Amino acid sequence: MSKPSTRDLTVIRKGYVTPNMLRVTLGGDGMKDFPDDQESAYVKLMFPIEGDDKGRVLRRTYTVRHDRMTDQGREIDIDFVMHGAGNGDDGVDDHDHGGPASNWAVNCKPGDVITIGGPGPKKLVDPTADWFLIVGDMTALPAVSVNLETLPGDARGYAVIEVRSEADMQDLKKPDNITIEWVINPRPGAQNTVLSDVVKRIPWHADGRLSVWAACEFTSMRELRSYFREERGLGKDDLYISSYWKLGMNEDTHKVIKSEDAKTAA
Repeated sequence: MSKPSTRDLTVIRKGYVTPNMLRVTLGGDGMKDFPDDQESAYVKLMFPIEGDDKGRVLRRTYTVRHDRMTDQGREIDIDFVMHGAGNGDDGVDDHDHGGPASNWAVNCKPGDVITIGGPGPKKLVDPTADWFLIVGDMTALPAVSVNLETLPGDARGYAVIEVRSEADMQDLKKPDNITIEWVINPRPGAQNTVLSDVVKRIPWHADGRLSVWAACEFTSMRELRSYFREERGLGKDDLYISSYWKLGMNEDTHKVIKSEDAKTAA
């Protein structure tokens, strides 16, 4: 499989969506050959490694929240979660303010240039199901939002979304018969059963086929995966579940652990 192509994009603007989520809008000439309709696809943000003389970079994965055409050209929005103090093995958590991506988002200004790879493929809920359950923490909120927006108008089901505070709850576009359950967890990852405890209380429809989409911290993901597979009997065709990060690890280390876990869980 070939690696996604790289391109240089320009910071157009930035602003806080909620107290713990910062949105950076990217555009410029590098968007000219960017594939169409990439909301919920992932991109790799690339950051030079200070002092590295071999040109290596750190790659950090983020979801395209919005993809639109404007009078000034094509733009995409990338949302960054600001967690505060870091937890990574190098002193920071790369999903937190303090990691390379979040630090860049806080300090960037219009006109700055960043290299990205991608886009990578979308992972969306199956729209042909009879009812839906969409689960995510703040790192997955951009993808959760796109999933809700792309559901059929008559879709029914639930979305369970973990945020750090009530102020981080967003007004999301969704079908009328999708109920959103907001879960407040000021210590995501550290309190890793908060999300799954709420999911387990969701009423289970007896009729029709369910499609589940879930993404969150690694330990929470494993708890949810066990519940969906072992207690609810969901197979791979009806369940997409992924970890976006792991408490105490940067993305490079998490990627290794995630790969090992996927092999044992297959």
